[in-house]
Amino acid sequence: MPKVLVSDKLSPTAVQIFKDNGVEVDYLPDLGKDKERLLEVIGQYDGLAIRSATKVTEKVIAAAANLKVIGRAGIGVDNVDIPNATKKGIIVMNTPFGNSITTAEHAISMMLSLARQIPEADVSTRAGKWEKNRFMGVEVTNKTLGIIGCGNIGTIVADRAQGLKMKVLAFDPFLSPERAVEIGVEKVELDELLARADFITLHTPLTEQTRNVLSADAIAKTKKGVRIINCARGGLVDEAALAEALKSGQVAGAALDVFLDEPATDNPLFALPNVICTPHLGASTTEAQENVALQVAEQISAYLMTGEITNALNFPSISAEEAPRLTPFVRLAEMLGSFAGQLTETSIHGIRIEFEGNVAEMNTRPMVAAALTGVLKPLLADVNMVSAPQIAKERGVQVETVTREQQGAYENYIRLTVITERQERGVAGTVFANGKPRIIQVKGINMEAELSPSMLYVTNEDKPGHIGRLGTLLGDLGINIANFNLGRMDVGGDAIALVSIDAELTEEQLGRIVALEGVKQAKALKFNA
Repeated sequence: MPKVLVSDKLSPTAVQIFKDNGVEVDYLPDLGKDKERLLEVIGQYDGLAIRSATKVTEKVIAAAANLKVIGRAGIGVDNVDIPNATKKGIIVMNTPFGNSITTAEHAISMMLSLARQIPEADVSTRAGKWEKNRFMGVEVTNKTLGIIGCGNIGTIVADRAQGLKMKVLAFDPFLSPERAVEIGVEKVELDELLARADFITLHTPLTEQTRNVLSADAIAKTKKGVRIINCARGGLVDEAALAEALKSGQVAGAALDVFLDEPATDNPLFALPNVICTPHLGASTTEAQENVALQVAEQISAYLMTGEITNALNFPSISAEEAPRLTPFVRLAEMLGSFAGQLTETSIHGIRIEFEGNVAEMNTRPMVAAALTGVLKPLLADVNMVSAPQIAKERGVQVETVTREQQGAYENYIRLTVITERQERGVAGTVFANGKPRIIQVKGINMEAELSPSMLYVTNEDKPGHIGRLGTLLGDLGINIANFNLGRMDVGGDAIALVSIDAELTEEQLGRIVALEGVKQAKALKFNA
């Protein structure tokens, strides 16, 4: 039974979800704040469920000997060292949609509050003043709202704004024209949005490309008197530039739920009269907190119990329906990669993976990750399905995938080709009806072989007597043959023997095999059982 640690506060219902799914769970909601204690205990857990208080640092990951998955109840994963988790093969998940409605509603609330100066009017009225003429607001009806980042939350904001009879512009490089039409927004470039919008709201993650997207230069391009709302991430708006624009009147008001430095207890923007500030409340509703807690419990349980992967930040998703079908093909892809990787002796320039038949219609990304793992592990050792694609990219290995309909006799066919500075070497396989992966071709030579933990691979000249000599030598060496698989290109040409053996070969034994008459290459291969 897998074991999960909940180190931050989650609802009792979320904890019960783990139990209902057959997962043992330790609910220790204050443990995340105790760094030393967390380091002591993390090694005994398969899963970790957190909010923002637990810091999953490099040290924590190094101590997490058995950890397979980290689930963040919420969107932001700034408190998780994702690169180190990836290197160790730990899936990192979040719950990106549980907060969406709540965050979108907060942005709309901030916009309306800003338009009517509600917080300042409230303070004034409570102070015994009746400054009706001071708080002259603006309507949002028929105004133009510019949305920077039109993903899930931005789309909800657009829908709510249209309900308020606003014209909606959207700047998002990943928003297709068809999707823009579908959700009723006008897709524009950033400069056009800045020039036309009466209100601007941000709903994009903080990346190097989006940092200070509203810089001093960008703010200078806005319509005079624009109002800015940020309920996404601190750092999207240049706070110093915003302060100057508020003082000059270029920006009529700003409503901020997020700040560059949090908790924000001292910020120059706080002193300005035309600014509304809230303490990162975007996700702070009872419904949202419950939703993300339940969602992360379901996601972690599904991964540990069935292999289903949802909302992972460092691995392709695998649905519950896909997992059973994919498993044998993922295994086949890794074995093909391992086979090719163990035979490769020079630097790898590229890897081509071809999927043919029914397997080509499946989710191929996990199979690609498995194949890369198999290829790279003999060379780098510390590689896993999560880290392999990133390692290949970092090392400049070009990865090509090809999918096509069935062309040969096999309903499912995967072919992996390793491209080196000297040659291309391909190996192909399939999965039979019993779910077992088989090799069906090596270097263009047809053969059928089931891979076993210890194998001997031999390339030789196709001449009489070789099989007898090889069998006799293995007998003399005390090596029992479990299975003997043969193939050849043509009569008298190159032939291949793939022999399943009951013991691992020593270097001295392998040397004697290489010395046999007609042998061109001999390699001892190992595969995970």
